[in-house]
Amino acid sequence: MCRDGAPTLPAPRGPLTISLAAYLLGGGTSTLRTPPRDGDDPIANEDFQLALYCCYELHYRSFAGVPDSLEWDPELIGFRAALEHRFERSLPALAADEATDPSRIGETLFRLAEADDSPSLAAHLEAAASAERFREFMIHRSAYQLKEADPHTWAIPRLDGAAKAALVEIQADEYGGGEPTRMHSRLFADAMSELGLDSSYGAYLDAVPASTLATVNLVSLFGLHRRWRGSLVGHLAMFEITSPGPNRRYAAALRRLGFGQRATAFYDEHVEADSIHENIAAYDLAQGLAMAEPALTHDILLGARALLHFEREMARRVTAAWDEGRTSLTDRGTQLTRAA
Repeated sequence: MCRDGAPTLPAPRGPLTISLAAYLLGGGTSTLRTPPRDGDDPIANEDFQLALYCCYELHYRSFAGVPDSLEWDPELIGFRAALEHRFERSLPALAADEATDPSRIGETLFRLAEADDSPSLAAHLEAAASAERFREFMIHRSAYQLKEADPHTWAIPRLDGAAKAALVEIQADEYGGGEPTRMHSRLFADAMSELGLDSSYGAYLDAVPASTLATVNLVSLFGLHRRWRGSLVGHLAMFEITSPGPNRRYAAALRRLGFGQRATAFYDEHVEADSIHENIAAYDLAQGLAMAEPALTHDILLGARALLHFEREMARRVTAAWDEGRTSLTDRGTQLTRAA
C-alpha cells in the first residue's frame, strides 16, 4: 500500500494481465494484448477477471505507480470494452422473459430472493467453521466490502425523483451518516484487523480467485455505464434484500468463535440497517424506478438475477473447496495468509 492509499498492482495471472501490467506501469507506452472474443467461461477465467478488475480499479483508487492520466486512456478503454463485451454476453440469459408489472417489482424481487438455492456460506460459518475459515471468507469479501457502496453511488446522478431520494437515503447509511468510523467499509476493515488480517485496501487481491473478482466486476460494470442503471438498481435491491439473514449468522459465528464487538459490529450493523433498507430498496428505489421508467423493468430484474447468479457461483466454488478440505483462495493467497 502506498501513501496515497492506492494498492500494489496484483501479480499477473496470464497473458492479458501481463500485457496490462506492463501498459499500466509503463505509463501507456507498451502494446496491449487484444482480448479474445470467445473462450472458456469468463467467470472462472483468472486472467480475464483480474484484467477486468484492474481496468475498473482505475476508477476507484487505482494502483501505486500508475499515472492517473490512464483512467480514460483510449487504448485502455478499448481493451476494457473488449473484455466487457465478452463478460456481458452471458447477462441477458439471466433475465426471465416473463412480463412483469412495474408496480409489482418489489414483491417480485422478494420472491426471487426466497427462491434462490445458493449454498449458504452463512449457515456453514455459523455452524462449524473455524476462525481460519472465517478469515478466508473475509478475504473473499474484502474485494468488495472495502469499497462498499461506491459502485452503487454512481447511480445517484443517473436517477431522478423518488428513486433518487431512496438511493441517497440508503447510501447515506452506507457511509456512516457522516461519521467516518461508522462507514460500512471502515467497520469491515476494523473486523478484518480484529481477526488478524491486513485491512489495507487491496491487500488481498492476489488471494481472491476469479469467481470472487467476478462478483465485484459485475457491480462495477453496472455502475460505470448509464445504460446499465436499471440493473445497478436491481443489483442493489437484491443485495439489501439478501443481507439481514446471512449477516445475523456471520455475527453469531464470530461470537461462537470468541470474538467481540469490534469484530461483529459490521455484521450487526447490516442486520439492523438492511432490515430497513430492503424495503426501501425494493419498493421506493427499484419499484419507484420501474414506475417512472417502465422500459427499465427488465433491466432491474436482470441486475437482481445477475447478483444471485454470480454469488451462487462464488459460493459453490468456496464450499466445494472447503468440503474437500482445501483452501478456496489462490495459491498466492495461501502464501499471504500463512505470512499473516
